[in-house]
Order: sequence, then structure tokens, then C-alpha cells
Amino acid sequence: QALLVESGGGLVQPGESLRLSCVASGFTFSNYAIGWFRQAPGKEREFVAVIGWNPTDMHYSNSVMRGRVTVSRWDAVNTVYLQLTDLKPEDTAAYYCAAARSIGEVTSRLEGNYDFWGQGTQVTVYS
Repeated sequence: QALLVESGGGLVQPGESLRLSCVASGFTFSNYAIGWFRQAPGKEREFVAVIGWNPTDMHYSNSVMRGRVTVSRWDAVNTVYLQLTDLKPEDTAAYYCAAARSIGEVTSRLEGNYDFWGQGTQVTVYS
């Protein structure tokens, strides 16, 4: 059974950083691209970043957290990381990771491209 578990969220002040983790099990992690999305209260879920099975293949949202997020992966421990920096109150959201068999600059932005989803980790930025 495929499983993705996010962690690392929390309550932070503006300007601080967080590193989110997504740990996978139950499928061949190295064959999958892992994407990150976020969903704020009352808003639709939006794409943040994706990293392919080739760790040099990654795409970022042009509008969400531009220049303030970095995605990486460590296949030895089945984990993808999302480093968030210079956090702002508008970054408050639940952050989700998801696994997909394919990666593309356009397709990776679409929720339908993903096969498995985690339950999310909450990031709250308060001033």
C-alpha cells in the first residue's frame, strides 16, 4: 500500500524558515516524481514544486513562493524535502506531497497527474 507522510510544519513568525519532509513507502520511490502542493483555508490547492526521479529535473511554480522554496530528494531514505524560506503570513496553508510516474513542466502542475497523496502538514505564519 502506497503511503506518503509529510512532516515539518509548524507555527513560525514572518521571515523564518521551515523544512518539510515527505517520506514514502509501499512503492518504488526512485521511479516516481514527487510534487508539493499547498491549500490555504477557503482556497483551491495550488502547485508549489516538483522533483523528478532524476534529482536535477525540477520545476517550480512561477507565482507561489517564487525564489523562496527549494525541493530536493534523498532516495536512500525515500524522502523528498521542501525548504521554505522567508515565510510570510500568506504562506499559511496545509502542504501536501504527491507521487507521479511522469514529470513535465505543464503536467506536474495538475493534481490529476499524481497517483498518491499524503495527508498534509500545516504551516502557520503569524505576525
